[in-house]
Amino acid sequence: MYKYDGLVIHQSHDEEGIIEVVDNDGVRALHFGSHARQSSMLIAEPDRLHSLYARAMMAGLLFQPPPRDTLLIGLGGGTIAKFLLHQFADCRVRVVEFRGSVLKVARSHFSLPFDARLKIKIGCGAQHVRQYSREHGECHDLIMIDAYDHDGMAPEVSSEAFFDACRTLLTRDGLLVINLWGTDKPMFQQVSWNLGRVFNWRMLFLPVRGRGNVIGFAFADQTAKPTLKNLIDRAKHLEQRYQIEFPTYLLDLKRHNPNVFNRIIKP
Repeated sequence: MYKYDGLVIHQSHDEEGIIEVVDNDGVRALHFGSHARQSSMLIAEPDRLHSLYARAMMAGLLFQPPPRDTLLIGLGGGTIAKFLLHQFADCRVRVVEFRGSVLKVARSHFSLPFDARLKIKIGCGAQHVRQYSREHGECHDLIMIDAYDHDGMAPEVSSEAFFDACRTLLTRDGLLVINLWGTDKPMFQQVSWNLGRVFNWRMLFLPVRGRGNVIGFAFADQTAKPTLKNLIDRAKHLEQRYQIEFPTYLLDLKRHNPNVFNRIIKP
């Protein structure tokens, strides 16, 4: 069966709806009953980041050293988790995914490995963060939020209370990265306001070229401030190492955040 311009190789249902995996011209994509891709993977290079928005989420590497303890809210096909495990040998990754069926498909069709550094919990990401933050603090140097269903972003992971709990779990020099849908203006504005209040307006937004995604970066209070020259040099180095367009991200971050960019870097 052909759908979304490709060959459907898997189709299943759970209580949340349909899950489909579609192959097209060497790319495998995860769909939740709509044309929008939830994840995509190069079949020949399963550990390489393919999705434009997922690549843009890695722009956080411009501002902090390689992560050692990462919390992911939302698994999808597992492409970000795979990248972190593949590229950073010392990185531990904890994932909270709402749908057990999505985990099964990530294992069976997107090469998500069994790895001692990878822990996956099935449940509500917002509830996990809220409960865990009551007893723990400064656990993760990186929190990445990519929580979508067929209707859009889950509202439970966009509230001020949720971001406040995330800040509790971040190390003092940690970073929160969130995938937003820029075309949903009310949701985007509300999330921006909530993030700003919690993180004292130390945040940047990166529109993904050619897509509706906007990636938000929120910085903990003691995140080191690099100089622009340091960032330029680091972007070139990261591009060579990971084959991801970091210089373009740096240019776009500076262009789209003229009023707050100097809060993040040294003048």
